[in-house]
Amino acid sequence: MAKGLSESETWAVIKDGKIGRLGCIVEDEPYVVPINYYFDDNSIYSHSMPGRKITALRIHHRACLQVDRIEDELHWQSAIAFGNFEEIENKLERTLVLRKLLRRFPLLTAVESSIVRDATPPDIVVFRIRVDRVTGVVEE
Repeated sequence: MAKGLSESETWAVIKDGKIGRLGCIVEDEPYVVPINYYFDDNSIYSHSMPGRKITALRIHHRACLQVDRIEDELHWQSAIAFGNFEEIENKLERTLVLRKLLRRFPLLTAVESSIVRDATPPDIVVFRIRVDRVTGVVEE
């Protein structure tokens, strides 16, 4: 039977997760895509090449990230973090975020690794979602 997670349990699912589903609005419709991320200081950090989700987030800053912990179909936890999209444009901060992503995801492509090592080109979008609300549910 599904029931709500406490706020601390919900935060734990988000903090421990690595892959989530980013939700945003594209042309007045929901749009959801998987992303890798890390969580720090009430913000979700990630990166992307320009495209549909980045265009959408630049227009509608509200976004959410849904994260699961799944043991099996009868034992799982799901959390959603809601917040505002912000591009990180400061070169030093962009590089630091990408380095943290590479430490957490060492199998990211060689291109991403060389970008962090050499310089972060401006076409890679580094961003955060500043989380202002969370909700979660558990099936036990």
